[in-house]
This record gives sequence, structure tokens and C-alpha cells, in this order.
Amino acid sequence: MTPNHTRTPKHTWTPKHTWDIDDFVQAAEATVEGLAAYVRESQDGEVPVIRRTPPGELAGRLGLARWIREGGMTPETYREWLGAYLAEGTRLHHPAYLAHQTAAPDFPSALADFVHGAINNPMAVYEMGAAAATAEFEVLHWMLAKVGFPEGGGVLTHGGSLANLTAMLAARAAAAPDAWTEGVPGDLAILAPPSAHYSITRAAAILGLGERAVVPLDVDDLGRIDVARLPEGLDRARRAGRRPMALVAAACATGTGLYDALRPIGEFCAEHGLWYHVDGAHGASALLSEEHRHLLDGIDLADSVIWDAHKMLRTASLAAAVLVRREGDLDAAFKQEASYLFYGDQGFDLIGRTVECSKAALGTKVFLNLAWRGERGLGEHVAARYATAHRFWELARERPGFHCPYEPESNIVCFRYGDGDQAEIRETLLEEGSFHLTSAEIGGVRHLRVTVIAPATDDKTLEALLDRVAALT
Repeated sequence: MTPNHTRTPKHTWTPKHTWDIDDFVQAAEATVEGLAAYVRESQDGEVPVIRRTPPGELAGRLGLARWIREGGMTPETYREWLGAYLAEGTRLHHPAYLAHQTAAPDFPSALADFVHGAINNPMAVYEMGAAAATAEFEVLHWMLAKVGFPEGGGVLTHGGSLANLTAMLAARAAAAPDAWTEGVPGDLAILAPPSAHYSITRAAAILGLGERAVVPLDVDDLGRIDVARLPEGLDRARRAGRRPMALVAAACATGTGLYDALRPIGEFCAEHGLWYHVDGAHGASALLSEEHRHLLDGIDLADSVIWDAHKMLRTASLAAAVLVRREGDLDAAFKQEASYLFYGDQGFDLIGRTVECSKAALGTKVFLNLAWRGERGLGEHVAARYATAHRFWELARERPGFHCPYEPESNIVCFRYGDGDQAEIRETLLEEGSFHLTSAEIGGVRHLRVTVIAPATDDKTLEALLDRVAALT
């Protein structure tokens, strides 16, 4: 007979720093409620679009030093803190947000960020995030098809600057295959218009070419590449002892929103054996609009293209695609050894194509926006923002004192009011919190600059901006 032993209950030990699930649920509920109120009042335009509280004052208001030093936040105190934090943010959903090329994100991409924040699957190595990596593969296949690279390859990076750098690495690998191991030849050059995004010059410096390796192309009065004078630019580089490794065109230019003539530029590059790079960070999304995709005619001639989802695809920052016509060109950009990462079958790993090792689930953010809105819905968003910008141009040129140097091709419009200091007008608007816009130089002259990117921006907003600008001078 088995003795009847009295059993002592086992002690259940809980690791000290595991999640408190109840706290998480309460804090998540507070987050959703706080963000819902924030977006609602932002879209309604009920609050200032921007606040400019000095950092010292803001740090005190948010209790940052105390929280860092003491900790102890609870769901209740978090709710209060979040409200103060959101009140000080720049409201991209606001109809008067007309500034930088950063999306008023749609909620599906925000959900993706929330999910990634909890599960933390850095998916550049497939085994660290198979679902996220697979979502990125499918998003890239979709983007490659839209650009016209059926045999191409790609990767998503944390922003357009990294995307341009990655594309320039691929161009360098094509021009100087031994550069990764032997160093950069001193004669390489990049041909680009002066209006090219600053990340092109930055990439040249990072790659060891130096800023002077960026040879400026001739442009028209609005900064677009002068196709007829491309031979002069190429000759100028070669006479300086330079070997151009890439030519960069804009689709569209950051400052003006104007598109370069992609097809004739691509034909010139093909004729002269130049790597053709199209910076489509902002404007490649027009591929989704039947009305505007003609602006990108010839993009399929490129060797590399970048396309930012966090601009016109309503995706939360950051998610930028690097797309190449020949998949092997991207694989050649990096040549790395790391026994703890690079081993076995690398067929599903993206780490060999990016600067980043720990890479967020960027493709999931784009995928969920597509899954909710569809390709057609995102195309309608692009077309509507372009149309609203064109409406602003129409309204502005009808008013005395306003001058617009060009008819907009995208959702970016530059304008001046009178002959006064345009920067001073912008500063007043920012101090008021009434409108958030930027400025840019065209032909050496400072202009105010509007980027229509929030779905809430309408004719009422545009008229109010024109009224306010006119009243300030």
C-alpha cells in the first residue's frame, strides 16, 4: 500500500520583471482613449496645430526628471502624463498642418506600431520575425511591380536618407566592385541637380567620396533637370577627372514638388552607361493615381528607386523602400562577415541589404494600410491631396499680392505674399499655432511652402490661411 503522504503546495514564483498584464491592459485602454481624443480634436481643428513650449519649461511640465529619477508610474498617473504629452505635440491630423512631408498616419499603421512595440520582432533576420519579414516581402513585391521592376529586389529602411544611402551603395558596388574591401576610388562622382535632397550629398560624404564628388547638373528656373544640357554635365564631370557612378533625378523635388522628366533622363543614362537613380521618396505614390501616374513615366528605366511610405501612403514614420531593377545589385551593396548572424541559408534574411541589423516591422505598417484601404483607397488619398494643393494655387493666384512661381504637380505649393520677409510671416503663424507651414528658396528667393498632406485640410482651411497671411503685412 502506498503511504498517504501529505503534499505541501508548491510555491509559484513569478519573475520580478515580467509584464503586469492588468497594468498593461489598463494603460493600453488609456492610450487608445487618449489618442482617440487627440486625433478627433486635431482633425476638427479645435486646438493649435503646434505648440512651441521651450524645452526647459516642457521638461518641467511633463515631470521628466522626476519620473526618470524615481519611476513608479501607474496606469492612472500614466493617463495624466499622456494627456500632457499629447497636448504639446505637433498635430499632423490638423487641417492647418501644411508643413513637412510626414504623413497624418492612418490608424492601421498605428496599430502595427503598437503590435511591434509589444512583440519586438526585429525581422532583418527571418528567424527573429517570420511574419513581419514575410509581410515586408509581399509589400516589396507590390512596390516593385508598381515601379516596373518585375525581376528586381528591395528592402524597407528607416527613412529616405538611409534609402538613398543604400541605393548609392548599390551604385558604388556596380561601378567599383572592390570598394567594400579595398576602399573607394578617388575618381567616383554622382551627378545630381542642386535641388536634390540633402541626403544625396550626405551619402557621398558617408561613402567616402566627399561632398565635392556630387557634380551639379544644369537645371531650369524651377530647379528641374535641363535634359538638353545633360551632355554638358557629364562632360564637366569627366573633364574634372571624375567617373560618374550614378545620376540622380527627382520624383518629386523636396522643395517644389515638381517632377523631373524621367523618361528622357533614363534614356540618356542608358545611352551613356550611367546608373540611374530616381528619388521618388515623396512622389512615387502618384503611381497609384490614374490621374497622376503619367508624372512618373520612365521610372521603369531606373536602376534604383526609393519610395517613402511614411509620406503619401499614410504610414507612420518611418518606412522607406529601396527598389532595384536587378535584384543582385542590392545584394552586392553590402559584404559582411558576422558568424553569429550570417550562417546557413540566408535566402529569407534581409540583413544583407540594409545598414540596420535590428529592423522594425516596417512592412506590416504598409501592409495594414493596404489591407484596410486597398491600393485604390491609397491612390484616392494621393489624388485628393494633389487636388487640394492645386486648389490652393488657384485661390492664391486670384488674390492681389500673392505670387506662385509655378503650377503645382503634386501636393506641394510655394508662394510669396508681397515683398516682405516671408520667414517672418511663417514665424508669426507658428507662434500663434494657427498654421504650420515651411519655406523654401526658388532661384535664391525665399518662398512660403505648403504641403497638403492631412485629409482634414479643405477649402475653408486654405481660405483662412490666405486671409491670415494677408492680414499680417
